[in-house]
Amino acid sequence: MMTDARVMSIGELKAFLSSSDVLTFKGNSREETYGWIERTLRTYRYCSRPRSEKGLIRSYMQKMTGISASQLTRLIDKFRRTSHVRVHPYKRHCFPTKYTREDQLLLAEVDDAHEKLSGKATAAIFKRECELFGKEEFKRLSNISVAHLYRLRQSSFYRNHTLTIEKTKPSPCQYGERRRPDPQGRPGYIRVDTVHQGDLNGKKGVYHINTIDEVTQWEVIGCVEKISEHFLVPVLKDLLVQYPFAIKGFHSDNGGEYVNGVVVKLLNKLLIEFTKSRARHTNDQALVEGKNGSIIRKQMGHWHIPQQEAAKIQSFYKETFNTYLNFHRPCGFATETMDKKGKIRKKYDTYLTPFEKFRTLANPEQFLKEGVTLDQLEQIARSYSDTEHAKLMQQKKADLFRSFSKPGILT
Repeated sequence: MMTDARVMSIGELKAFLSSSDVLTFKGNSREETYGWIERTLRTYRYCSRPRSEKGLIRSYMQKMTGISASQLTRLIDKFRRTSHVRVHPYKRHCFPTKYTREDQLLLAEVDDAHEKLSGKATAAIFKRECELFGKEEFKRLSNISVAHLYRLRQSSFYRNHTLTIEKTKPSPCQYGERRRPDPQGRPGYIRVDTVHQGDLNGKKGVYHINTIDEVTQWEVIGCVEKISEHFLVPVLKDLLVQYPFAIKGFHSDNGGEYVNGVVVKLLNKLLIEFTKSRARHTNDQALVEGKNGSIIRKQMGHWHIPQQEAAKIQSFYKETFNTYLNFHRPCGFATETMDKKGKIRKKYDTYLTPFEKFRTLANPEQFLKEGVTLDQLEQIARSYSDTEHAKLMQQKKADLFRSFSKPGILT
């Protein structure tokens, strides 16, 4: 307990403070400390003392109690105003309760009857019950806000009295960001999609993996037996390697074959940004969807191809078909203009092969992978004419189709 056996004079206080650095007192509680400060201020008549003596008294009280200078200043100011230094009990602020347990029971009853409608619909029912049907028990609930209605639904009392079953809510997918890529005229931002080659007698066909660069329309296609990670990831690695420029972005739809931890790990390892299509934005994948029809369906057809033929198709794509697409097949590139109403119009008046489009970029060498040069790509483009390579591709494709197993003799 903090007590003073004898009141020291101002001179004794000064000598005490200058000679003792280790002697301190400490109250057992904040109430006891505040009471000692009040008695000290009153004993020394602090308010009437000159400024120099006030400083000694402050230093004495601060040394004896161990409280901060700013807190002691607040307590002295309180003493000046009230002549007391007291501890004020903490009073928690509580909002008044407007809706009672009976109101929550009514909410549970209405939700059970209507199978838990939306907040606005339920609030409208409360208003109708009170105003249209004259039921006084709904008077308070007739003016409830939608936000407060949902808060009442979260209370344990409501949940213990309602029969409505909450459906399991799917957890949000943590992979990929829903947005459209923004390449800003730079190659390396590819769109990816899967094309299934039909079923036959309950058996799945092969899957084509179509990847296309948004700026140059450089296209690399692969083929897998199944779209599980075991088959897909090695082919994806091979497709990314076939691009002559570094891949910066990877954009897919929301299919599980791409939106999974294994593919994301691969992309993160290669420092490739992963994005996926947005809801209600069908044009996000328009480029690759158009190529699915104009290239894969046109060249490979719609009929069933057995899964065991995937390796042959993959070799055909890598050795012949992808070269034809990027060096010998012109693609349309749009010129955008804005009309008087501010609408953007696209006119496809420029036709270039993806390699020719790549060469038109400003300083295209800066985008090439290490070890790849424009001269090497130019040599590939000049090794055959467009028609010569198209005929070679058609011959290779015919040989490929003839090598397929017939449906009747599938193993």
